[in-house]
Amino acid sequence: MLTDQDRVAILLHEGIRGPSGKTGLSLLRFSEASIVVVIDRQCAGESLPELTGIARDVPIVASVEEALAYNANVLLIGIAPSGGALPAEWLAEVRQAVAAGLSVVNGLHTQLAKDEEFRELLREGQWIWDVRKEPARLAIGGAKARSLACRRVLTVGTDMSIGKMSTSLELNRVSVRRGLRSKFLATGQAGLMIAGDGIALDAVRVDFAAGAVEQMVMQFGNDHDILHIEGQGSLLHPGSTATLPLLRGSQPTHLVVVHRAGQTHVRNHPQVQIPPLPVVVQLYEAVAGAGGALQPARVAAIALNTHHLDEPAARDAIAQVQEEAGLPCTDPVRFGADILLDAVMNEKIL
Repeated sequence: MLTDQDRVAILLHEGIRGPSGKTGLSLLRFSEASIVVVIDRQCAGESLPELTGIARDVPIVASVEEALAYNANVLLIGIAPSGGALPAEWLAEVRQAVAAGLSVVNGLHTQLAKDEEFRELLREGQWIWDVRKEPARLAIGGAKARSLACRRVLTVGTDMSIGKMSTSLELNRVSVRRGLRSKFLATGQAGLMIAGDGIALDAVRVDFAAGAVEQMVMQFGNDHDILHIEGQGSLLHPGSTATLPLLRGSQPTHLVVVHRAGQTHVRNHPQVQIPPLPVVVQLYEAVAGAGGALQPARVAAIALNTHHLDEPAARDAIAQVQEEAGLPCTDPVRFGADILLDAVMNEKIL
């Protein structure tokens, strides 16, 4: 876990402008860690706030060697390539950082702490945190979370990588500000790095996935008024296996659907069309009920990702979705999550 004593360098080659930088950009936006430098050879020397809209003025350099001048003591791998494996050329840079004395936060499927070469490079005080690990003492899910009195808000989406984690984090932020006993429950590598605890759901064997979620929810449910559970995947995505275990394990009382404005099909799968949002809402509510096998839950609101739009176009898109779906809607990163939390708090638990 990162502490306030750590000075973090984020390895983010081609991730600022490219499709694989979700982890690093999420840390830059939400983490309270001291991030001192970003490594992205494509954007070296440019302004991070101008490139990303993230209000964190961190220098961008081209290599690990240049990053060493900023006295970082932790290298965080902020790239999430398809399949979760680290390309060989970037692996060499991680090795260079470890040899220079840096510890490593690794959210990829490649387990660096098990690599003998990396272990031999570690000196006293250095460590490797492989985030994607299966929790211990898992059991099969048993719908236990429905016994909890707290609100359990799960973000669900029309696709992968569209803002479910960001929505949950923003909802938690507003909940805490209002004095609620609230907790964000991380289920992916970026969320774990930000929160410091949670589960890496895609590292859990499928038979125990619902049980892993249930174990986490039961751990915190009795001590909180509201839990914000980070969503993963999508029921609409042909390659996703994460949404059902989250529904079963958390037994959500409320759902928030996350959608990217204007998106008509699942990314990289043009043959898989995204239905109209009222149909998506009906789908998630039907699956949440599942004939009594799950806690019935309503979709309380829509979180709309408008990052690719200017502000007037974003407001128009929000108004259009709100009219189409008949539900409260906003972009929680851009405009705050108050509207979404109001909808959750006003919607009674079924």
